[in-house]
Amino acid sequence: MKTLQKLAGYLVTLAMVSFSAFAQTASLEGEVKGEDGKPLKDALIKLERKDIKGSYKVKTNKKGQWFHAGLPLGTYDILCEVEGKVVDQVKGVRTRLGDPLPVNFDLSRMAAQRAAMEKAAATGQVTEELSREMSKEQKEALEKAAKERAAAMAKNKELNDAFNAGMENLKTKNFQASIEAFEKAAGIDPKQVVIFANMAEAYVGLAGTKTGEEQTTILNKGMEAYGKALELKPDDAGMHNNYALALAKAKKYPEAQAELDKAAQLDAPNAGRYYYNLGAILTNVNQLEPASIAFKKAIGADPNYADAHYQYGLYLFSKATITADGKTVPVEGTSESFQKYLELKPDGPFAEAAKGMLTAIGSQVTTEYKNPNAPAPKKGATGTTKKK
Repeated sequence: MKTLQKLAGYLVTLAMVSFSAFAQTASLEGEVKGEDGKPLKDALIKLERKDIKGSYKVKTNKKGQWFHAGLPLGTYDILCEVEGKVVDQVKGVRTRLGDPLPVNFDLSRMAAQRAAMEKAAATGQVTEELSREMSKEQKEALEKAAKERAAAMAKNKELNDAFNAGMENLKTKNFQASIEAFEKAAGIDPKQVVIFANMAEAYVGLAGTKTGEEQTTILNKGMEAYGKALELKPDDAGMHNNYALALAKAKKYPEAQAELDKAAQLDAPNAGRYYYNLGAILTNVNQLEPASIAFKKAIGADPNYADAHYQYGLYLFSKATITADGKTVPVEGTSESFQKYLELKPDGPFAEAAKGMLTAIGSQVTTEYKNPNAPAPKKGATGTTKKK
């Protein structure tokens, strides 16, 4: 009898221990709504225990609901992860005995709050509702962002005002005022290639109004501005072209040739124009042999470059000989060059000159050239062109 009583006591004790162990676990549940306000399926809920190391995971069902039972009593951080990214979290959740403790995530509310925060950061105005929802850290971050935005706006206005003043003065050829405005803009933002490119143009323009040492000094400043622009954008073929033209004005012909070669390499479709510019520069300083090579390169790059054919024809004409009876004997290709120019530009600025050259060498001038697709006339016999 005593043995049965003793055994019954053990059973009661065991039952109490089992009940006690069961009672020490808890459960958590909740639901997740997406940014569209609808239940979000397969959102990953991570339960990270903080007082004692432990980690648990569960996914939401098609109704956006989640549930996890058998959790030890303790303190947890609850994280909501979507597509591998934590989108929301609740820290310091203490589990309890009894009914599941609800922890919900509404991403649509977060999206609306984020949009309101962005608007507040952009305008500097915080609604009363948003202010109530913001934490101290969020308010401090928003205040900092507003100050940074105000400073950036002031800087941008000052930069734009200076740059626009530079451009306006450049258009009216007030080069000194233009340079001063561009220098101010460069001081505000020294990483803007367009500032240095236009500053260089202003310096070159100003140099054109000066002579002697003063002109040289100003041209050198223009070269420096082009150099800075090309440091920022070394692959700009048009910049290399314009730099070359400025170098030519400074009588730095080898450097100008190198820049035009770079332009042609960087911008193959327009290589004909760059080589033509090189030929024009060399012609203007009586470097006829190198100029002829440049014009030939221009033709090779663009067989329909009419002006290059004309200039190459002039070079070939200079090689003609005069017989004892005064007859002009052209070298091979002279007539073809002038004929090609007239074919491409029958009404071009050099058309009459080309016809005169053909007459001088005894070649028949064709009078029925028709080229409806001929490009507009270009400037000067050896005029160079800038690229914007």
